[in-house]
Amino acid sequence: MHPLTRIRRPLTAALRRAFATACAVVALACASAPASAQGMEPPASFYRAWTPAMDSAAAGLRVVLVTMGPGDEVWEKFGHNAIWIHDPSTGQDIAYNYGMFDFRQANFYSNFARGRMKYWMQGFDALATLDFYGRQNRSVWLQELNLTPRQKAEIKAFLEWNARDDNRYYRYDYYRDNCSTRVRDAIDRVIGGGMRRQFGRVPVPVTFRSETERLTADDVVTYTGLMIGLAEPADVPITAWDEMFLPMRLRDYVRRADVPDAQGRMVPLVKSERIAVAAVGRAPVRTEPPNRIPAYLVAGLLLAGLVAGLGWAATRRGGARVGYAAVTALWTLLTGVGGVVLASLWLFTDHAIAYRNENLFQFDPISLPLVLLLPALAQGKRWSLRAAPRIALLVAALSLLGLVVQVLPGVDQVNGIVIALALPVNLALAWTAAHLARAHAAGVASPGGADVRDAEDGRTGDARAARAAD
Repeated sequence: MHPLTRIRRPLTAALRRAFATACAVVALACASAPASAQGMEPPASFYRAWTPAMDSAAAGLRVVLVTMGPGDEVWEKFGHNAIWIHDPSTGQDIAYNYGMFDFRQANFYSNFARGRMKYWMQGFDALATLDFYGRQNRSVWLQELNLTPRQKAEIKAFLEWNARDDNRYYRYDYYRDNCSTRVRDAIDRVIGGGMRRQFGRVPVPVTFRSETERLTADDVVTYTGLMIGLAEPADVPITAWDEMFLPMRLRDYVRRADVPDAQGRMVPLVKSERIAVAAVGRAPVRTEPPNRIPAYLVAGLLLAGLVAGLGWAATRRGGARVGYAAVTALWTLLTGVGGVVLASLWLFTDHAIAYRNENLFQFDPISLPLVLLLPALAQGKRWSLRAAPRIALLVAALSLLGLVVQVLPGVDQVNGIVIALALPVNLALAWTAAHLARAHAAGVASPGGADVRDAEDGRTGDARAARAAD
């Protein structure tokens, strides 16, 4: 069994899917670390004085950037990469992989929730690694890097140092410090910062959000969860250097990079390139994120229409009351709990990518009382007649405010699909709550279908008749 398979805890398919979606929604980017990689520099004692005799010993080394295409799981949608060191003097072929994590490690779930994920790097047999990804039907690209003998020896020694138990662990940040940025930084350090100089200030027409949209759009549940969970920091402008958080973008920029050779002449960083594994039947990766606002607006209007229709009919039919209670309880539970999660990510965790999330206007903790109040209102419970419409109106007003503030400067979060989905439903809740409250207060409907006012009038008539008999 390949070593990579041993770090995945056996889970049922449903549980794995649920956890993967939660990972994507809550902690796609545990953005707590600074932009520079942590612990990447060995101590000064690590370096040895270089002698010309070492050139011939290192000349046979081959350094290859390995890029794996997307897979089926949520965490595989973005691809993966590694650095392959071929050493003919020892016969070793080691692929160094920075994407290792383990569900079973101590405090995994608490660290996950707080945005303090701990990953590590490890070397595996390179040919076994290619076989592993080939069996997953994932394409693999090999780019041999055009390094000097000294640079080859240095990156080999650095990776061996980084793989030691004391040095291998790092604080994971999906966008700023992940498996791809670590590979990028390892290459950049041995070429004297050449990658950062060439691409560190080059603006790109994408953001962390748009790249995430592009790669997860075919998984509607994960896509929706991510667009709700990612906040304004996911929409800030980024550079080509930042964009290399994606392995396939790193592959593309390495193709464009130039480095000085041993004589100081500028040469391409990539000496040769080939596809080692070609996936069969896998859909091509999207080149642009989709425009989903119309589709989510249609979904929001349909759901709002369902709420409005059930709310209107609830004054007359018992089945409509049950349907209204079920639909509104489910929606307000979803938006209320979602709001608690979004607020908690901002206030109590290190998930900086979720800070200042404007989706709190649409997914609001204030919705939680409506989980009980709206079903009670549908049944004509007197204690809900005032509270339910007032809270529903407040939720709708905040939801509408979330749309209005989009015109203000500095409010730059791209959350059109969330507004399109949630705003119509929240407005429908406010209208139906007011309608039902007026109907019950006026005695138009009761849980049993009888007129409340008529029943009260009947009781009054009975009382008057009793007094007359006395």
